[in-house]
Amino acid sequence: MEFAIGALSSLLPKLHDLLREEYNLQKGAKKNLQFLERELESMHIALHKVGNVPLDQLDEQVRIWARDIRELSYDMEDVIDTFLVRVEGRHPHQPRSSKDLVKRMVKLFKKGNTHRQILEELKDIKDRIKEVAKRRERYNVAIVSPATTMIDARLRALYAKTTDLVGIDMATNDLIMRFTNGGDGMPTRQQKVVSIVGFGGLGKTTVAKAVYDKLKGQFECAAFVSVSRNPDLKKVLKGILCELDKGRHMSIHNSACDEKQLIDQLRDFLQGKRYFIVIDNIWDIISWNIIRCALDESDIGSCILTTTRNNDIADRVRGWSYRLQPLSHENSKILFYRRIFGSEDKCPKTIIEVSTKILKKCGGVPLAIVSISSLLANKLDNVTEWSNICDCIGSGLENDNDMNGMRKILSLSYYDLPSHLKTCLLDLSTFPEDYEIRKDRLIWRWIAEGFVQPGKMANNLFELGESYFFELINRSMIHPVEMDEQGRAQACRMHDMVLDLICSLSREENFVNISRGVEESTFWRSKIRRLSLQENIRANMNMAQVRSFTIFSSAISSMPSLSCFHVVRVLDLEGCDLKGCGHLNLRYIANLIHLRYLGLRHTFVDELPENIRRLQFLQTLDLSRTLIEELPSGIVQLRQLMCLSVNYNTRLPNGLRNMTSLEVLETVRVDEDSTDIVKDLGLLSQLRVVHIDFNLQRWEGLGERVGKALVESLNSLQKIQSLEITDFSGEDEHMKEGWVPPPRLRRFVMWTASSVSTWISPASLLLLSYLDIEVHKIEGNDIQILGMLPSLRHLWLGASGHLQELPVEERFMVSADAFPCARVCKFFNFVTVPSMFPRGAMPRVEHLEFCLRPSRFFTDGDFDLSDLGMGHLPSLDRVVINLHSERADSKEDVGEVEKGLRHAAGVHPNYPSIDVRHH
Repeated sequence: MEFAIGALSSLLPKLHDLLREEYNLQKGAKKNLQFLERELESMHIALHKVGNVPLDQLDEQVRIWARDIRELSYDMEDVIDTFLVRVEGRHPHQPRSSKDLVKRMVKLFKKGNTHRQILEELKDIKDRIKEVAKRRERYNVAIVSPATTMIDARLRALYAKTTDLVGIDMATNDLIMRFTNGGDGMPTRQQKVVSIVGFGGLGKTTVAKAVYDKLKGQFECAAFVSVSRNPDLKKVLKGILCELDKGRHMSIHNSACDEKQLIDQLRDFLQGKRYFIVIDNIWDIISWNIIRCALDESDIGSCILTTTRNNDIADRVRGWSYRLQPLSHENSKILFYRRIFGSEDKCPKTIIEVSTKILKKCGGVPLAIVSISSLLANKLDNVTEWSNICDCIGSGLENDNDMNGMRKILSLSYYDLPSHLKTCLLDLSTFPEDYEIRKDRLIWRWIAEGFVQPGKMANNLFELGESYFFELINRSMIHPVEMDEQGRAQACRMHDMVLDLICSLSREENFVNISRGVEESTFWRSKIRRLSLQENIRANMNMAQVRSFTIFSSAISSMPSLSCFHVVRVLDLEGCDLKGCGHLNLRYIANLIHLRYLGLRHTFVDELPENIRRLQFLQTLDLSRTLIEELPSGIVQLRQLMCLSVNYNTRLPNGLRNMTSLEVLETVRVDEDSTDIVKDLGLLSQLRVVHIDFNLQRWEGLGERVGKALVESLNSLQKIQSLEITDFSGEDEHMKEGWVPPPRLRRFVMWTASSVSTWISPASLLLLSYLDIEVHKIEGNDIQILGMLPSLRHLWLGASGHLQELPVEERFMVSADAFPCARVCKFFNFVTVPSMFPRGAMPRVEHLEFCLRPSRFFTDGDFDLSDLGMGHLPSLDRVVINLHSERADSKEDVGEVEKGLRHAAGVHPNYPSIDVRHH
């Protein structure tokens, strides 16, 4: 599903399922559904074409026609879903598949009053579709494909004056060094391929042109050619030939050569020649592979420079990738003030504060700085106008030519996205500027709205949505933050200029209506489908058609009554203090029968209504950081719930075994009254993420039974990727002897085990990347066992109780190939020294934390200061040492050890930071 096609992607499968049961349908309903399916399939194809055409290339009649079809699809899905909800609502205690729902809906069709109502609704939509089709025919509305060529909005980057360029010297010099001095370690005669990659508007073309201008004279021939988003490859190949030798190939553009002939001509021309060719703005790897065929690969010192916005393409070009960085704040100021005032020291004092805010929003992107400065150049002494423009950046409201020009450049990246990613990106316009958006929150919202549809391989929806998230990062559309142990982003932020673009597109197509304080609801269309309240508004709004509602704490006083919502699928109230929102009656939530996503995280609510069981379509329920102590018993009847997130002290009711769709369960509290929950877990076969918190005041008499039930349940859960078991103080013999970890386990946390268990086997834990474990006793070979885990990147290993020290004969023996992938290693509450890890071990460890006892370095100690050396750990960046002193330790001895530690860090080639903590 995408914004250009409304609800068609999720609607068509529902119609198809209904028609598979057509022999049970009464005649009128059957004919209407068949007509609607045929029409909507045709419209689906047509709207896919519309979605690929930039807005400025679309005929106005086509835009109106597409808008009408989208609105119809939303209304029709609301009708179908309403009756699906009614079907399920009749028998909420019985689990049903989607096929069961369809069969029961067909039976409902056959009932008198319901049948007439459905027929009336479907007939109304059928009539509206016919009217839209007639209007298209009447006004001869033709759908065009996107143009393969257009005026290149980046042309001015190719012809910028050298004196206008700011902050590109470092990037230019780095690239020149790569090409001329063998900076990448390759012989200077070997052909070199370098790809500049970065966000749209970052200056890739400008830097590439600067490098080209400085180096082209050193080669026998050179060419600089730009590639469009939908390239005419024959034109590109002809352009390369013409640039290489204008005299010889002046008339090449008039020739009728096909691609193969042009490739052959290029290879013949380049054979034996040392060349420098720049291919600017590559959008897809297929185009690059065709161009690459034409470029001679002889090792005579030729160089190829490419630019792209896509990280994946840069990697697949198979050269060296150069990630272009934004301008520094200082260079941003120079460029900004020079463009407006002619010099960076001529900015009036009255403008400095607001200009600083504007530059922050530009984020070091030259295109943004140049566009905004052009907009402000004729408003030199008007602080109010500067402030107004500053407020508009990120809202998509400013319509000046310079802003539109910038959006056009950025929109190239948007229109290059596949249809499903366009939708997901537009959904991010829901969030304010500089807002950190959690990955899981986004993905579950996308699933709830139907933006993530299973493919032919029946992909897991969350994992499919996760691939969408990472692809948006890969294409430089969102900025990754909060990296996990695998180096994968757990959240993202939007660049203000991308936010401005998608807000503009969103407003144009009525995708999301946004209240930011600079936009009043009078600009909104009559039907609001998605609403984001970021600032308080005065106007009354019609919520009847709202499918997604998100509100932020700054707008909480504008929170409408829940009774206003009729078809809402996403209700996201995260971060709002609902305890202080007296007019909000949460008991009405149970009437929102279309609801798929309910986000109450950090809202301070203290209870849910018992009749929440009515939300039979609910997929995500986020109750983290609330005040809820006990969930209502009806929660276990939510059989489509895939994600349930609650606090560690929230009690779950009995009957967890009924929630067979659950994939994420955080956190399961186990106390004396709920030990049966451990047994129920084994029946939730879809679980990927689970956190179990034991809150047993007495283990005697329960430990054996709970431990056995836990192992039996865990052995049934073969899809687990992340498992946390906390406050487990009972017997873990069953874990050590009977648990076989699932093959996809990536993250494991356990507090507290008796020892590093025998189940920790490098051969069976091939994907384990995060291990956080506390044990009663550390043994001599424990670290070696953990060091052999092939994918381990983050290790936290601690001993419970007092600081543990192994005798000399049991010192850790670690092999030189231990911890091959580890980035973070933290050892707590037992004595460790760097010399225990020989050269070759921990080659990638950046953060190392360990414990020492100073007394072991002096009289009768088994360490000396040479054991503190860290030079054999090549990637070290940060060291934390916990010094556990005894009363008998003199200040001089403690000081000597600390001095030795600081010396070891000081002579390390990386000069890692060091933090010595005294205990």
